[in-house]
Amino acid sequence: MAGNAAAVTSCAAGYLIGSVPFGLIVGKAVGGLDVRDFGSGNMGTANVLRTVGARAGAITFALDVAKGAGAVAIARRCGADPAAQAAAGLAACIGHSWPVFARFRGGKAVATAFGGLLMVSPEAAAWATAGGIGALALSRTMSVGSLTATVTATLGAGLESTRRHDAVPFVFTALVSTLVVVRHAANIRRIARGEEPQLSTRLFGGRH
Repeated sequence: MAGNAAAVTSCAAGYLIGSVPFGLIVGKAVGGLDVRDFGSGNMGTANVLRTVGARAGAITFALDVAKGAGAVAIARRCGADPAAQAAAGLAACIGHSWPVFARFRGGKAVATAFGGLLMVSPEAAAWATAGGIGALALSRTMSVGSLTATVTATLGAGLESTRRHDAVPFVFTALVSTLVVVRHAANIRRIARGEEPQLSTRLFGGRH
């Protein structure tokens, strides 16, 4: 497939893949409800976890990660160059945040961005994992873990891009991290006010 056609096709496919509302599907299948009517009002892993329980949250996380990784993998199969592959991963994150299949009411793209990172920059994904898990363990707050992961991922990608003389890992990571931060605007305001909820053992039982 020609370069420009591959890039356009890959980005369109990435957006549509990202738009598949797995959190909504899992919430209805496991809990019989629309998770967007509860908690933070989005369909991401954290809200599924709080609303339906740990099993549903884990399933949602895995499927949302697969969306980001799958978008990049399909772009590769289409013959897209590394920059276009990264663009497809970003398109999946945009689709997850504003999904055409769910009236543009999506999630915060953390898991989908992580899936894209696994394909575009495994090194940055490792930095994200270390930073996110460390911050979550210390704060017991999902949003703090997610936001910290964006910082450490961008740092790791910057080091990788500098070492490899390849801007793609850093540009991709910076863009998806910016999207994640923007989608966490309300969380950031609650963190500043000391009102952001923490995880508790009660959450892992779900509503049912």
